Amino acid sequence: MKLTIDGVIDKYVTRGKQRKYLLLSFMAWIIVAYGVLLGAFTLGEVSKQLGHEAMLFQAFLKSSVFIGMLIGAFLSGVIADYLGRKLSMNLYLIFSTLFTFLGGFTGSIGWFVIFRLLAGFGYGGLMPSVNAYLSETVSIKLRGRYLVLLESMWAVGSIVVGLVDITIGKSNWRWDYWFMGLGMLLLIEYLRVPESPRFVFLKGGKKALEKVLGVKIEEDVEDIKHVRVPVAEILKHPYLKRTLMVWTVWFVLSVVYYGIFLWLPKIFASRGIVEHALWLTFLMMVFQLAGYLLAAYLVEKIGRVPSLSMFLFGTGAAALGFALINSTGMYITMAFLTSVFCLGAWGVVYAYTPELYPTSFRTTGNGTAGTITRIGGILAPYITISFKNVISSLILFSILAFIAGTVVTVLGMETRGREIS
Repeated sequence: MKLTIDGVIDKYVTRGKQRKYLLLSFMAWIIVAYGVLLGAFTLGEVSKQLGHEAMLFQAFLKSSVFIGMLIGAFLSGVIADYLGRKLSMNLYLIFSTLFTFLGGFTGSIGWFVIFRLLAGFGYGGLMPSVNAYLSETVSIKLRGRYLVLLESMWAVGSIVVGLVDITIGKSNWRWDYWFMGLGMLLLIEYLRVPESPRFVFLKGGKKALEKVLGVKIEEDVEDIKHVRVPVAEILKHPYLKRTLMVWTVWFVLSVVYYGIFLWLPKIFASRGIVEHALWLTFLMMVFQLAGYLLAAYLVEKIGRVPSLSMFLFGTGAAALGFALINSTGMYITMAFLTSVFCLGAWGVVYAYTPELYPTSFRTTGNGTAGTITRIGGILAPYITISFKNVISSLILFSILAFIAGTVVTVLGMETRGREIS
């Protein structure tokens, strides 16, 4: 009798261990969300204290972290697919936490930008590495829901950064960055996790797999396809169509999400809601949880493609409504819907992407998608400030979301319940 690697994981990796890997992945995701969204809460004070308050320079500060993330995401595939998921996760975790922490000590704008770039390198690589690791260590029946729940931790990280900023960071923005020092403690647990069973089997065969799982596998295990040139492989048949599809989704979601959420205070001010702008920004972070929880349910109930299409079309409609209404009550309602649909789409695409590629270049597939995302993140701040008014940028975001929803509907390949090779 032969087992697939999914069958081996289902039989020999206990649910307790799978939950532990999920919890550790949660912590990494919270760290990334916290670090990235620090910009939305602190860069106004940072620019003021370090002497650069111009709107264009603030846009550069916000995009600098995404430049680092682009490099980190691009290299994550090479590091994780050749040297291992575990090494990749630990390396990027160090960059994420250490350089965010050090950013709180800088007295010059130059060093601050450098630390944000280096921290961004960590954020960009940590996400695809953790995503690939979790997708390769959990059972097929749990994979979709676990990956969406993992992405839901972005909302938790958003809430944490908001709470820290309005409490200990209220008097001094540096505390927001020093708080990341707690994240360095996670490295202790990450050094203890075993390598991904799929990666170990691909590199070392059955004996290596038995060693990392600590069990004797009685059955034969089906081979995993090995590809020598992974970056080129994702642009070949049968992966080209799915690659173009997910690249479109990741780019659009990045432009829409960061274009809206990193500039929320400006958006609120443009609509005359100035006094409680920070609290309303924090409230929208809380709203994100509803989108993730809905995605976690729908991704296994109706599938990846219909869920993702629905959330993208919903994002387009909500962003358009966000731009056109005037009353405060309806404004908050559309803010809620924008958060739910946009973050629901993020939750689905994070679960969906690793299922589209085989083990030998899964992290490369994730990493290149992450690279496309960072390009969107770099452009988003400039797109928002380049328009004469916020309404025009929100209409553009709406159009982009509708385009992405159409692309998924036409090109999407359903993966619910399928084994990944």
